Amino acid sequence: MTQFPTPELRFAKHVGFGIYVIDTGMIRPQSESCYVVLMRSPSQYHVAIIDSGTNNSVPRVMGTLEDLGCSPEQVDFIILTHVHLDHAGGAGWLMQLCPQAQLIVHPRGVRHMVDPSILMAGVVEVYGEAVAQAEYGQLIPIPIERIIAIEDDVMVDLCGRMLLCLDTPGHAKHHICIWDAMSSGIFTGDTFGLSYRELDTVAGEFIFPTTPPTQFDPKTLRITIKQLMALNPEALYLTHFGKVMDVPVLCERYLKMLTLVEELGQALKSSQNRFLQLKEGLLNLYTQELRDHGCQLSDSQISELLALDVDLNAQGMDIWLGQVSKSNG
Repeated sequence: MTQFPTPELRFAKHVGFGIYVIDTGMIRPQSESCYVVLMRSPSQYHVAIIDSGTNNSVPRVMGTLEDLGCSPEQVDFIILTHVHLDHAGGAGWLMQLCPQAQLIVHPRGVRHMVDPSILMAGVVEVYGEAVAQAEYGQLIPIPIERIIAIEDDVMVDLCGRMLLCLDTPGHAKHHICIWDAMSSGIFTGDTFGLSYRELDTVAGEFIFPTTPPTQFDPKTLRITIKQLMALNPEALYLTHFGKVMDVPVLCERYLKMLTLVEELGQALKSSQNRFLQLKEGLLNLYTQELRDHGCQLSDSQISELLALDVDLNAQGMDIWLGQVSKSNG
């Protein structure tokens, strides 16, 4: 049985099987996580980092390696679930700091890691230059020779710990999830949605889909979820946020929320003020479902906690409904 270090950690928590969840510090505590995965050879630990967070997250990742007694040279892989900047914005800097690492990414994401200017331009368009720089900083290109474009159903060998990369569209066309047989868990990125610890109740975790611009596709997402559940996972390692278990129950809740979100969109697809009505409708939907879940936060606390998600999810649904209308036209 492999023994994994359990020192006092400043930014992370060991959640078993040599998996360490790092709170990246983005937006607020327990909003976003990335992961360090360890495997031991006879002489040292080997490291995979799953998602990088933003540039602001990199010191926390490096601090966690230091706390674990691992050097940057022991990082074999940096694996990105997808290239949205809250997941991948710090990848270029991490690759500079970890000279032996190879970057694993979906083939559709490669060009954005080699030249991240398009990603940054999209963020600037949504948030403005000042906010984009404060939240994401200067994106660093990654040399193409250090990037591995991973195809569906391909194993990454972390010193004998086999990480299975799966093509998982629905949230984004360039999304992968990673199955870790050692923990019987899946690193889900955003495919399995959002579950914030502030929303936990005696009924368990609350979970809901994330539908940001521009590739939300509920039909494809349901197919992806079915494929992931066929693995019979015992745990999900979410980017937003952390490790969750009781997977069959969470899957049922997630698919229910996905149906409600889709029904809301269809009901508003012909609205002249569709985006604003989507925002209002999503907040009302989340609030009602949270009340049914036993959440004791006030309406204003829920609104504040979910403000960014409501805005981004409404944007993504607005784009999706526009695409549906074009395809039906």
